[in-house]
Amino acid sequence: QVQLVDSGGGLVQPGGSLRLSCAASGFPFSSYAMSWYRQAPGKERELVATISSTGAFTNYADTVKGRFTISRDNHKNTVGLQMNSLKPEDTAVYYCNRAAALASWAQGTQVTVSS
Repeated sequence: QVQLVDSGGGLVQPGGSLRLSCAASGFPFSSYAMSWYRQAPGKERELVATISSTGAFTNYADTVKGRFTISRDNHKNTVGLQMNSLKPEDTAVYYCNRAAALASWAQGTQVTVSS
C-alpha cells in the first residue's frame, strides 16, 4: 500500500520561508521521480516541482523558480520542498506524489502566506 504523508505547512508572512516534507512508504521510493503539487481554493491542482529518482535533475513551475527547491533523501524515503520568498499567491494545500504513476492523494499540508 502506497502511503504519502505531507507535513511542514503553516502560516508565514510574505517574504518568509517554510520547508515541507513528504514521507513515503509502500513502494520502492528510490526508483520513482517525485513531485510536489499544490491546489489553491477554487483552482485546479498545479504541478510545482519534480525531482528525478536519484535527485540529479529537477524541474520547477515558472511561478516558483528561484524561490523553491525540491530535494530528496533516498535513505530516509523523504522528499522536501524548501520555499523561500513566499508570496500570498503561494497559499495552497501542498501534496507530494509520484511524478508518473500517481498514488491516491493524501490530505496534503496547508501553506498560508499572509500578513
